[in-house]
Parts: sequence; C-alpha cells; structure tokens
Amino acid sequence: MSTESKGIQLDHQVILDLVDQQSSVLDLGCGAGDLLYLLIKEKKVSGQGIEIDDQAIYKCVAKGLNVFHGDIDSGLAEFSDKSFDYVVLNQSMQQILHVDKVLTDALRVGKKVIVGFPNFAYYKSRLQMFFQGRSPVTPSLPYQWYETPNLHFLSITDFKDYCRLKKINIERSVCVGERRETPFLPNLFGQTGIFLISK
Repeated sequence: MSTESKGIQLDHQVILDLVDQQSSVLDLGCGAGDLLYLLIKEKKVSGQGIEIDDQAIYKCVAKGLNVFHGDIDSGLAEFSDKSFDYVVLNQSMQQILHVDKVLTDALRVGKKVIVGFPNFAYYKSRLQMFFQGRSPVTPSLPYQWYETPNLHFLSITDFKDYCRLKKINIERSVCVGERRETPFLPNLFGQTGIFLISK
C-alpha cells in the first residue's frame, strides 16, 4: 500500500479502503475532520461527525463538514437503528469512558462499525516498558503519561477477546506498523489495529 506519495495517513487509507462508495458514515470523535473530509472527497460518502472539542469543531466547519458538538460517552439515543452504513471510532475508542456502552450503541446505529486504536502491545512499547521501566511513547501513543487523553490501554489481542466475549463479528482486521500493513504477528508488530465489525 503506497500512501506517503498521496500524503494520506496509513490508518486513514485503510479505512478509506474499507468504506463503500456513496455510503453514509457517522464519525464518532472525528477530531479536526481529516478522515471524514477524506471519505467525502474520495468515496462521496454522506458524512456526519460528532466531536466534543470546540477547536476541533471549528476546523471541521472550516472544511465544510457537518459536525455536531456532543459527548459520545452520553450515548447515541438521537440516532435510529441502522441509520448509517458505517460508524467510525478511529483513535477515539481508547479515550471514551464507557467503551462497552458506546460500542453497543455504535453497533445499533451502524450496519458496520470501524474501530481503530493504538496497540499497547506493540513491540516498541514493550521494549520501552521492559528496558526503561517507563510508560511508552510511540508514534501511535505520542503522549507523556501526564498529558495523555487515553483512558484505556488495550492490545489487538484484547480487542479480539472482547469481540469474542460479546459475540461481535470481526469481518476484517488490518494491523499497520509505521509504514505498512503488518500481517505477521500483528499483536507484536502492529502499531495500530483497525477492525471492521458488525453484530
């Protein structure tokens, strides 16, 4: 997969490949809207974002995106069942308080859900913890422990176990390293896990 020449983040390229043309997308915790903008531009999706950070919302509005100010931890009661083709939680799931509740709601509202998160079991994280005895700082976990927005630190294996426990179908999983997909030992070499799931 060549993404650097296009200037597209690798995780965004993977999600772009997972989403069908002209589908409807709800992006939970859409941040500054870079992924949503890309999906609208490249896949002609009908996109809606939810974001809690005011400054990020201003950036979304500047891009012409349709974004609601909201806390996804408070639920998605305003959306009916299967009202979107895809609900996306990219780099936001680990920052929400009630993961189980939000994922259940996302699977109710979306026909499919795409989840992307930093893999805490990435080998560089393991090495930093083992040899340095410090909380890891990597490209996918770029924050110091005292400033991180992350509330949950999970691995790719943790998420697979969760899906098995909750009887969630994993339709596709892609694990990416710093520059490419990493199908070999993904829980060790995958920096980011991206899952397409359904109920």
